Amino acid sequence: MDITTLIIQLVAGAVGGNVLGSVAKNMSLGTAGNSIGGAVGGGILGQILGAVMGGGAAAAATAGGGMDIAEIITQLVGGGAGGGAMVAIVSVVKGMMSKNG
Repeated sequence: MDITTLIIQLVAGAVGGNVLGSVAKNMSLGTAGNSIGGAVGGGILGQILGAVMGGGAAAAATAGGGMDIAEIITQLVGGGAGGGAMVAIVSVVKGMMSKNG
C-alpha cells in the first residue's frame, strides 16, 4: 500500500458517506459526520477489498510505473462503498442508542 492508494480510498469514502447522507436523509450524520465516517469506512473497506482482490500483486506489477486504471477503479469503488456502509452503520447505532437513552 502506498499513500496514493490510501488518499484515493479516503476521498472516495468521504464522497460515498456524503452521497448516502444526501440520498437517505434519515441516515445523515451531517456533512462533517458523513465525511469523517465515510473516510474511515473507505479506508477500512478499501484496504480489505485491495487485499482480497490481489492488491499486493497489482502493486508489485505496477511498482515501476504507477497505478493502472483497474486498481484505481477498485480503490474508488471499495472506498465509496465502505464510506456509505460506515455512515449507515454509525447512523443505525446512533439511532439505537438514542432510543435506549
